[in-house]
Amino acid sequence: MSRALLESWGVEEFASGLYPEHRDLNDGRLDRFIAGLHGRWAQRGSPLRVRALRRFADRVEALAGELAGLDAEGLQQRLAGVRRALVSDGLADVPVAACFALVREVCSRQLGLRHYPVQLMGGYALLCGTLAEMPTGEGKTLTAVLPAVTVALAGVPVHVITVNAYLARRDAEYLRPVYEFFGLRVGLIVPEEGGAERAEAYACQVTYCVNKDLTFDYLRDRITQKRVGAGARALLETWLAGPHSRSLPTALLRGLYYAIVDEADSVLIDEARTPLIIASDVEDPHGRAVYEQALALAGSLDRSQHYVLRAHERSIELTDAGRAAVAEFARGLSGLWSIARAREGLVEQGLSALHLFQLDRHYILADDKVQIVDEYTGRVMADRSWERGLHQMIEVKEGLDLSKRRDTISRITYQRFFRRYLCLAGMTGTAIEVAPEMRSVYALDVLRIPPNRPLIRQHLGQRTFLDGERRWAAVVERAAEMHACGRALLIGTRSVAASEQASQCLRRAGLPHAVLNARQDASEAEIIAQAGQPGRITVATNMAGRGTDILLSPQVRQAGGLHVILSEYHDSARIDRQLFGRAGRQGDPGSCEAIVALDDELFVAHASALLGWLRARVSPDGLLPGRLGRWLRQFAQSAAERQNSRIRRQTVEMDKRVEKSLAFAGRGE
Repeated sequence: MSRALLESWGVEEFASGLYPEHRDLNDGRLDRFIAGLHGRWAQRGSPLRVRALRRFADRVEALAGELAGLDAEGLQQRLAGVRRALVSDGLADVPVAACFALVREVCSRQLGLRHYPVQLMGGYALLCGTLAEMPTGEGKTLTAVLPAVTVALAGVPVHVITVNAYLARRDAEYLRPVYEFFGLRVGLIVPEEGGAERAEAYACQVTYCVNKDLTFDYLRDRITQKRVGAGARALLETWLAGPHSRSLPTALLRGLYYAIVDEADSVLIDEARTPLIIASDVEDPHGRAVYEQALALAGSLDRSQHYVLRAHERSIELTDAGRAAVAEFARGLSGLWSIARAREGLVEQGLSALHLFQLDRHYILADDKVQIVDEYTGRVMADRSWERGLHQMIEVKEGLDLSKRRDTISRITYQRFFRRYLCLAGMTGTAIEVAPEMRSVYALDVLRIPPNRPLIRQHLGQRTFLDGERRWAAVVERAAEMHACGRALLIGTRSVAASEQASQCLRRAGLPHAVLNARQDASEAEIIAQAGQPGRITVATNMAGRGTDILLSPQVRQAGGLHVILSEYHDSARIDRQLFGRAGRQGDPGSCEAIVALDDELFVAHASALLGWLRARVSPDGLLPGRLGRWLRQFAQSAAERQNSRIRRQTVEMDKRVEKSLAFAGRGE
């Protein structure tokens, strides 16, 4: 690693230990508040920063002519000079511009794709440790290869992090010829690989991986290396053990150097509410009978008297009357039932299983197992389970065999993990809304990169109906209209259950369609590949297919492009904007609209006090006036975002407290 590069990435802040990473930040509320203000103020300087990026892109473009006239041998000679400059000078503008120009020329020859100026701008923003917001369809995959090659040629390991294994495999294989031209090896981390294959993949100069796999591998390193806060003890043990000793296993990762996070808002914000935990399977000491008793008791309790349900916080708490009812039930029982705190926690978990976690919304049943569904992506979260007996409670609720409980060995939040990288960058289609949080938590500034072609997508507005029945009738009517005129249609839903309800309505109307949700995730690429054909109707959970483009046939483009219907607003306006962004990519024609209902989850959870007043203002045809509908959405989403941001902050604080109490060496503090 070059000296200039080390200095620019703040090596003095390395955590001492076996490989480079930043120390945990001991930032308080005031630090986060000031950083959040910085994130807001930074947006005012965006035009100046964009102009600087344009100047850099112009410098790269100026080199295109001389490179175009070189043969492969000539490019290799130019590459040798660029490599030497990057190693000796670090990421200085002159060698970086030369490297970007080389990558652009090689991509043109190897892939038949040439970077647009805005992609050069986005690549340089990533190199500078920025979160680049690039609209859907602007070619983020090709953009990332620019800084990845540059940093790797400088001798620094690169992690390109995606949201699922399909995208990691697709991008690694697609870009492999480019990396190989530069003499760089590409590693791929997917869930089915073993330890030896993973170590080999991490040893490559550029490694494509999924965020969860990467974080779990980091936790495994911390366990196997038995690192302590000072770090020196592990190094001393290695030296004392001698060169032939096997007492200390080799780390999978070489360190946390440079990361490019694709779909960064999904990874760093949406998935940051839950810590990642490595646990060991243990036999449940309580047995099925205890869970059955708790569920039966929970089902008999009265909500108005025995417990308080906070749906928007996803929490349930027993009242004094509820605790008394539990104590009366437990009279004469032994085991957990004889301990007040344990029995009350058990019943609260039973109440959560009954009232907070719904089949086909929060989980599905597959292969006689409870499979958790990621509410932000609509995909199954393989090998994940809920803590503290909740998973077993839901298994009993659904009549399944009881799985083993898990005891926590190591855990970390995404917030703490990703800010340990020496340099962190990201790219996504939507991030401006969370710019303050990105700055305060990850020290990432958000920079909006302009589109390559002007956006001509039409937004047809929002229709808010009295109830779901009227909403689905309107969705089917619009679907029939789009099908008849030969356009492609994407209907976004918030849950598996809603996607299947939409499917039933379309089927009754005789409209052919495809469904993409957690049950069909294996067919995701095939379904998305067909979604741009004439008359094609695709029903998908809101974020299914994210990271892949819906390519329009010439007939669909001529007919008006892809039309997107949002059938239920999400907690985050960013995710709604991502769905709308499926239409009108790269200057394509397209349109979008929202067709929602007052009884949708967002409104019930975060604006329930207003619904009675609003229902009285619904017109005879079942529609809420447009102005009130827009105001309701803004009110509910603002409340949801505040709540979710608070949960993320609490998750980090809880993770820090639990980390200190876990009884194993290797906290990596």
